[in-house]
Amino acid sequence: SIVSISVRFDGFVWIEDLVGVAEKSASCTLYPLLKRKDEKYVTEYAYDNPRFVEDVVRECALLLEEMEQVRWYKVEAENYESIHNHNAYALLEKDTNGRS
Repeated sequence: SIVSISVRFDGFVWIEDLVGVAEKSASCTLYPLLKRKDEKYVTEYAYDNPRFVEDVVRECALLLEEMEQVRWYKVEAENYESIHNHNAYALLEKDTNGRS
């Protein structure tokens, strides 16, 4: 899967915070290197916490709504399917300038 987050903001936004938004919205945290025993945990955790592309985009949006400095965002998620002949895709875009 690939999650893309675009934002327009006032003030300052840490890129690490946007990465955190994407990671918190997925089925499980990504790990660049796993030992066999850890792989079992990650697989089971993701299985118990399934997220479709629509879920990932919605969760990202909810977290971005909490960031007061964000004025506009676009979130895209695409799952590259291995057992289907098509990919799953979702997009959500919102202008938050009207916030009170």
